[in-house]
Amino acid sequence: MSADPRGQLAQLPAVDALVRDERLSDLVATHGAPVVVDAARTVVEEARAEALEGRPLATTEDLCERVNRRFVIRDRRRVRRVINATGVVLHTNLGRAPLSAEARHAVAEAAGYATVEYDLETGGRGSRTHHLGELAAELCGTPAATVVNNGAAALVLVLAALAHDREVVVSRGELVEIGGSYRLPEVMTAAGSRLVEVGTTNRTRIADYRAAVSERTGLLLKVHRSNFRIVGFTEEATLAELVALGRERDRPVVHDLGTGALRPARTGPLAGEPSVEDAVRAGVDLVVVSADKLLGGPQAGVIAGDAALVERCRRHPLARAVRVDKLQRAALEATFAAHRRDPVPVDVPTVAMLHADTDELHERAARMAAELGPAARVVATTGLVGGGALPGTELPGWGVALDVADPDALAAGLRDVDPPVIGRVDEGALVLDLRTVPPPQDTELVDLVLLARG
Repeated sequence: MSADPRGQLAQLPAVDALVRDERLSDLVATHGAPVVVDAARTVVEEARAEALEGRPLATTEDLCERVNRRFVIRDRRRVRRVINATGVVLHTNLGRAPLSAEARHAVAEAAGYATVEYDLETGGRGSRTHHLGELAAELCGTPAATVVNNGAAALVLVLAALAHDREVVVSRGELVEIGGSYRLPEVMTAAGSRLVEVGTTNRTRIADYRAAVSERTGLLLKVHRSNFRIVGFTEEATLAELVALGRERDRPVVHDLGTGALRPARTGPLAGEPSVEDAVRAGVDLVVVSADKLLGGPQAGVIAGDAALVERCRRHPLARAVRVDKLQRAALEATFAAHRRDPVPVDVPTVAMLHADTDELHERAARMAAELGPAARVVATTGLVGGGALPGTELPGWGVALDVADPDALAAGLRDVDPPVIGRVDEGALVLDLRTVPPPQDTELVDLVLLARG
């Protein structure tokens, strides 16, 4: 490099000449010239800045490689199918609940023109959510229900419709943060409600709620602490106590259940988890649940309960802003249908994974380890429900551990195959937990591991 790097800049190719290079022809054919031109311009400007700093001048080959690399990175950022071998059933970063075959078929059918808001009987405009609400109400055992695009939106809509510019009484021990920017006090503020905290973090009695209710109270809120537990010296008011207080003071009681368990379970991983049936039996006015957690459906939120209150939510101006789209509606209808047919619908992947037979998991792990060779061994695993549901609940299972010199490098290699495989590094080995791998993917998983190992 000369002492004057500016004199070397003329050797950099012009942007249009770079785009015409045959090494970028596939990119132009796939993505279109304008997009490749933008990438080439950025790369050339970066190379010019490097040269002015005294670094070696990039060759045309280097620049073509950089442009191609930008599109490789861009392609990796799009939504792609992955094989989830982490053992976390509702993996938030991987889209939470995988849809059933029936739900995927319904989504594909609705992807074109569909009867989203069209009444085939009258030939006129129909309702986007009326039928869906009827299905949800039937499933929840309530007089009415409506559906919005996620669980957080469901609570915001309830607060905006029933307690705008009014007070909402809630226990300090239930002021949850679910993740990201979702904090209950901030959600209340956004909905125009005023938070009234009662009790303490670990102990809140019904007397605390009673003392806080006034003419300014819009509703009493009970929040299920779905992503953490408080143990030890604790006390909390029961739903039945809150319902009795709500009726005494003529204030609605809302239970933000979140996780979406429909029915109480005596055994299995859901044993002891609060359910919609429990809330309805206790007499709450509204219950709010997510559809993409234990229901195993798409992202959505369900508001079920008293018909008049549901109607107030449905008619609120905010309802349109948080409504479901046609793909969510189609997937929800299929998911609701599965739960109506069977209280434990194992054709819903989330349900099947939560109730997976450990003996079958062991058999699959043994077959896979044999196919992967001496570096693979069968290991006991501990999966999680995930998705902010059932904190501390462990799911014992089986998987395959790959003993390699650099498990982190293998994990990175598996993320680079198509489809990417997401495992976890544990105690110096890469572990593939088969609880979250559907059996039909076993052969594909073996092939991908062999490919990544070279």
